[in-house]
Amino acid sequence: MQRLNSIDPDTAADEAKELLDGIQKKLGVTPNVLRTLANSPAALKVYLGTSEALSSGRFDAKSREAIALTVAGANDCEYCASAHAAISNGLKVDATEIQRRLDGHSADPVLDAALVFARRVVETQGWVSDEDLCDVRAAGHDDELITEIIANVAANILTNYLNHVAHTEIDFPKVELASSRAA
Repeated sequence: MQRLNSIDPDTAADEAKELLDGIQKKLGVTPNVLRTLANSPAALKVYLGTSEALSSGRFDAKSREAIALTVAGANDCEYCASAHAAISNGLKVDATEIQRRLDGHSADPVLDAALVFARRVVETQGWVSDEDLCDVRAAGHDDELITEIIANVAANILTNYLNHVAHTEIDFPKVELASSRAA
């Protein structure tokens, strides 16, 4: 059972309603995680602003989704694994590659290095080694891209942790993670 409210866009008040209506208009749906974030319009604005800013970075949508899958896998977030698997599927990423990305890997060696690094950022809480940095740089990622990887990790940790606390009801085809923990 969900432990934090999921705000109904039809009955939301003021700023939350405006934000949720904007999401519905842009996406055609209002995912439960964003309805839950709407408990705090300020928190929802952080998420939306960060997502918008990162969409203008050097990583394309498929790569940002790959990082989101890796972070969801590393943090055992079934909601985000389910959401980002559905989005990736819509971007024509096959099921085998989606599973690789959940495990922090990719068949593409350049993307693989970014995902391995993203997973290391999660696992070490940012205390990556010099070797981790050398490896991601050797694959062609410069300081701008490394910083974007970190920003994408941080943005996804927000929703992963919200979903852990809230037990957000999954409103996408469910992806079960073998290592998932129920609180």
